[in-house]
Amino acid sequence: MNHSDTPTTSPATSPADRAREPGVILRIHPAGQRPVQAHIGAASLELSAPIGENTAFNVGSVAKQITAYLCVHAARNRLLNLDRPVGDILPRFRIPGVTVSNLIQHRGGIRDAESLLSLAGFRDLDHYTADDLLQLAYRQHHRAVETGGFLYSNTGYLLLSEVLKQVHGSAGLQEVAAGQVFTPLGMASARFKSDPREVVPGAASAYRLTADGWFHQQPPVTLPGPGSLWCTATDLDRWLDHLWHEWQVPAGIALPFEQHISYEPSDHHPFTYGAGLYADPRPERTAVFHYGHEQGFSSTAHLTSSGLRIICLSNHTGIAADHVAATALDHPDADPGEVLRRSLQQRPEPPAPVNRPTHDAPHIPLGTYACEDVPGTVSLTRSEGSLYLWRRGTRDHLSRSGPATYKADGYTLTLPTSPADECVPSPDGFVLDLDRAPGLHYRRHPG
Repeated sequence: MNHSDTPTTSPATSPADRAREPGVILRIHPAGQRPVQAHIGAASLELSAPIGENTAFNVGSVAKQITAYLCVHAARNRLLNLDRPVGDILPRFRIPGVTVSNLIQHRGGIRDAESLLSLAGFRDLDHYTADDLLQLAYRQHHRAVETGGFLYSNTGYLLLSEVLKQVHGSAGLQEVAAGQVFTPLGMASARFKSDPREVVPGAASAYRLTADGWFHQQPPVTLPGPGSLWCTATDLDRWLDHLWHEWQVPAGIALPFEQHISYEPSDHHPFTYGAGLYADPRPERTAVFHYGHEQGFSSTAHLTSSGLRIICLSNHTGIAADHVAATALDHPDADPGEVLRRSLQQRPEPPAPVNRPTHDAPHIPLGTYACEDVPGTVSLTRSEGSLYLWRRGTRDHLSRSGPATYKADGYTLTLPTSPADECVPSPDGFVLDLDRAPGLHYRRHPG
């Protein structure tokens, strides 16, 4: 297949209109046929540069399948035992009984370190490194869920990149992937970016729309392994073609690499999870896929057992790539340009300006608290009958959700006993359950 001959269409808008907002690219490639592709919007609002076939996107967690494949490849070459405990390879890793396969399947019970950053004192625009996240991973002593339980963890894949580095004699993930995947498959645009200062040719920027206009979304960080792969839709298609052929050999396996790593129930029923891939195992619907949501980008790579590939990449926070891909799957014969037109019609309106209060009632301190799994401290206060959690000068309003539970954006706080409605006591501790980092036990800090 000559990918340079890909028919490309654009929805019927003028170049000036397309350059005023970010956008999306959609590629549909049935097995044995020519791919069709459509794109709309700007790769760079500053430069009024439109998205094109050679635009590279951060594909986020779609990269996990390549990291998992590199582990399988190392096992085939007898460089790595997938059942080996991670602590035998990475001595600073302290959760007992977690194997390489457990990390690949999200069954190591490892709290996602990115979820812990705000508790550790990081703000949205602070620069942090892969090493900062590894330090949080190495603080963990116990699984956050029961043995064998599914807990999606980007940190598990960051650890896999460290495992691969040890296996390949300190070669970084980019070097290993380039030698074993990118160069052999002709994926010239693909790169695991390990330093935020690196220049990726043709790279898009990601944006979000606010009441004050467009803002850059991506923070100044790169995380090898879980979400730092940049590539074009065409090169991601090349990878899925390779994956499909791997799926066919040896004959008789139901899902890719199932002979090496089993597929187990995931966090999205009825889908299972195996070698960096979600799977739909239902007859007549068998497919593998992954979504990515990273630093304002969203992405989807979907491969059916018949070889149909659907790829969608977006740098517009209001256009989710998985929603666009779902429309394409429901209408596989639809023109990609028409699918994008529908998606643009459904994108959200600009948010309304926020009316901020002109005064702030006094806050009564309840205590300062620390957790052994996270550096730093947090504080609780009470103001006008409401409870607040403070992290490095920022506060979250906690909404009562049960007799002793409170909710905020992305987490639940549970007190040891049910407080009175109007008089919250000063607790000796509490438990924070973040979406991907549950079971954080905080105790009163003497300071």
